[in-house]
Amino acid sequence: MNHEELRLYLLERPEAWVDYPFGPRVAVFKIRTKMFATLVEDEDLVRMNLKCDPHEAMILRDIFTSVRPGYHMNKRHWNTVIVDGSIPDGEIRRMVDSSYGLVVRGLKGSERKALEVQYGKAALYPAQPAP
Repeated sequence: MNHEELRLYLLERPEAWVDYPFGPRVAVFKIRTKMFATLVEDEDLVRMNLKCDPHEAMILRDIFTSVRPGYHMNKRHWNTVIVDGSIPDGEIRRMVDSSYGLVVRGLKGSERKALEVQYGKAALYPAQPAP
C-alpha cells in the first residue's frame, strides 16, 4: 500500500476524519475526538502509528521488523508501522481496523452505542470479536 491508498482506507472507517494538529506533514485520523492513527510520508518513507492491544503489539514487533514501538506515543499501546512492502496489505488493513475498533470501544458509552446503532458492530469492529 502507498500513502494515498492508506489515507483513503483510513478515511473509509465510519465517521473517520483527518486533522493536522502537528503541522501539514502529520495526518491524524480520528473518530469523534479520539485519534486512531497517524500517517506520515517523509522522503518516500511512509509510516503510521496505530493503537494496539499490548500483548498483540509485542507479537507484531516480533513478527515484523517494520513494526516498532510507537514513535512519540505510549509504547505499550501504540505501534509504528513502516510501510515498506514487507507487511502484506491485508495485515496492514487488519491492524488499521483493529486500531479503529479499539478506539471506538474506548468512547463514552453513549457515543459508542450511537455508532453501533447507526453502522452496526461489524463495520466498527471487523478485526475483533463482538463482546
